[in-house]
Amino acid sequence: MQWFLSLPASLQALLVSAFMYAMTALGAACVFFSKKPNPAVLTLCAGFAAGIMIAASFFSLLLPALGYDSVLPNFATVTIGFLLGGAFIIVSDLVFTRKEERFRGLGGGRNALLFLAVTLHNIPEGMAVGVAFAAAPLEGGGALSALLLAFGIAVQNFPEGMCVAFPLRKEGLSRLKSFAFSQGSGAVEIPACVLGALAASFVAGLLPWALAFSAGAMIAVVCSELVPECFSGNKTLASAGIVAGFCFMMLLDVALG
Repeated sequence: MQWFLSLPASLQALLVSAFMYAMTALGAACVFFSKKPNPAVLTLCAGFAAGIMIAASFFSLLLPALGYDSVLPNFATVTIGFLLGGAFIIVSDLVFTRKEERFRGLGGGRNALLFLAVTLHNIPEGMAVGVAFAAAPLEGGGALSALLLAFGIAVQNFPEGMCVAFPLRKEGLSRLKSFAFSQGSGAVEIPACVLGALAASFVAGLLPWALAFSAGAMIAVVCSELVPECFSGNKTLASAGIVAGFCFMMLLDVALG
């Protein structure tokens, strides 16, 4: 652990993002062993991941962002950054929704757009972890908080890998191709994570903006993807998963961070 903490933020981000990607690949690999995932398991996993990401957005991103000085008052920086992050995901969703309707009218392309949407949403998630590691040297227990954030996203990546691979398999792609496309959607987190760490490390004034932006983007992803997905199934399991995930992340961050 001490060896890891002694590494530069960019290398920490690289190693952790590789683990996050591996969880996506592990979820995608389930397509080799099963024809269809258990809906109850997916619902519970999606809810748990949503709860983790909601808690991480506050405890690991927004709360630290409030502790940094910037040109604007702290509350204004965090609010504007959060709004920009949320707007980025909302606008992206609007673009993909229109494209999906156009492709649906032509008779195909929905799963390609699912792949692109998941890939796009993984960019701010990777950036969030990279920025958290860049902020770690400036706050007590920051590295542990960043690790917990990465763990939360990694948990979410496992069912996400399945949710991309299985629809592709259902459309007739081979298991190998379904796996390849699904794991590729998570690979983007590695460069996004490293770039986030480098940018926030070298441009000190960018740190609170980047933390707040990442938080806004993550909350928007949870609201647009995870919450509708898990509540389309068993609402009781979804609610239990969200509450359990939030409590799990909150306890780890408050007790250990």
